[in-house]
Amino acid sequence: MAPRKKFTKQAIIKAAFEIARKEGLDAITIRRVAEQLGSSIAPIYVNFKNVDELIQAVIDHTKEVAKQLILEQNSGQPFRDMGIGGIKFARDYSVLYRDLFMKNNPHMQQNEENFEFAIGQMKQDPTLQGFTDKELKDIILKMDIFHTGLAVQVANGILPDFVTEEKMIEMIDSIAEDVIIAKYVKKEEE
Repeated sequence: MAPRKKFTKQAIIKAAFEIARKEGLDAITIRRVAEQLGSSIAPIYVNFKNVDELIQAVIDHTKEVAKQLILEQNSGQPFRDMGIGGIKFARDYSVLYRDLFMKNNPHMQQNEENFEFAIGQMKQDPTLQGFTDKELKDIILKMDIFHTGLAVQVANGILPDFVTEEKMIEMIDSIAEDVIIAKYVKKEEE
């Protein structure tokens, strides 16, 4: 009898991620992941207590994929890179984007970890020097509201054809400039 093939926790997460990327988080089942791996369900239960724990691992992996898209932009303006990376995530992982951001999802509530990453990126941006963490949080929240609307349209493929990726980047830049200038003006008035 041939020895059983061993599957790492990471391989199981990646198999489940591929299912979620194509069909959504609800499509992840222990049996589906086992089929994707070409194995029995045993290796999955060795690594995960239940499907909910596996789904959480997929969501954590998805967050890392999204962060990587942001970091890959590397324009020298991390605040801008966050917007561009987010739009690329909505485009390239539209099914997951809809599951994570368009459904009431307890895994994706805004939390301090999300804000800490965003503020850390923003503090590296030369155009955002001199703002407090509270001011940066306000800026990111306003941009997030705009960005989410744009990303929803990207993920659903409902933007007009003339709205190219370059046009979206121009829009992100324009809105960001408006929000930042308004924050500087308000800061000077105080």
